[in-house]
Amino acid sequence: MFKVIANTQLSPNVWRLDVMAPRIAQVRRAGQFVIVCRDENSERIPLTVADASPSEGWITLVIQAIGKSTRQLVELKPGEFIRDISGPLGRPTELAEAGAKAVCVGGGVGTGVVHPIAQALHAKGVNVVSVIGGRSKPWVFFEAELKRYGQVVVCTDDGSYGRKGFVTDAVKEQLEAGGVNVVYAVGPVPMMRAMANLTKPYGVHTVVSLNPIMVDGTGMCGGCRVTVGDQVKFACVDGPEFDGHQVDFDNLWDRLGMYKPEEKNALELFQHKCQCNQ
Repeated sequence: MFKVIANTQLSPNVWRLDVMAPRIAQVRRAGQFVIVCRDENSERIPLTVADASPSEGWITLVIQAIGKSTRQLVELKPGEFIRDISGPLGRPTELAEAGAKAVCVGGGVGTGVVHPIAQALHAKGVNVVSVIGGRSKPWVFFEAELKRYGQVVVCTDDGSYGRKGFVTDAVKEQLEAGGVNVVYAVGPVPMMRAMANLTKPYGVHTVVSLNPIMVDGTGMCGGCRVTVGDQVKFACVDGPEFDGHQVDFDNLWDRLGMYKPEEKNALELFQHKCQCNQ
């Protein structure tokens, strides 16, 4: 059992859970994730370890509440428990060398995923520029946290905070200025695809973090398979990070939508039960 010690809403549909998990906090590395089960009847949810304190024993999970299982997770209160957290899983981020310039791009909940990458890069002596985006000001989070590691550029679709426009606009300016050695991009599939298309003509290595359907997290089920170049990879053991210029985003998008009807039905049933209990 893993005790929740804090629950903070970061945006209209994103929450931060701080959970006591001392063994995971000791060994986790940037880019790795855990599989979370709230209780014995819950779905297995893959979540990136967004932060951790080895000395205090807690880890941070950033959760977008979009379905039944994620909504149940963000309802947990401090003092309540998560039944199972397995990990850390996946391959750690391949970090740029000291002195390099890295642009870390986060869109939506991807900002929480890119945070530990920026953190690790900064610790290694890499010059970090973080570009984060949201629909409007209430959807922007982790700005202060990312400022600890370097410059932060905030973009909002409506211009209500930071600069108006998409993260691709801000990253293009960084590329035009020169000196960028690598881009790490995490967010919705259309954003990561756009980022890979943007950086390719500049010859800048681009790393994306993929979150396909995943069950066991150890490569046994094959549910998380993705096409990278001419090979099939398992995101849970070969990733979750891959060369964005090699990822088949069309295949990834199709696979992400495979169970949309079932997910929709489960959420509607969950919401109906919640209303009946009020």
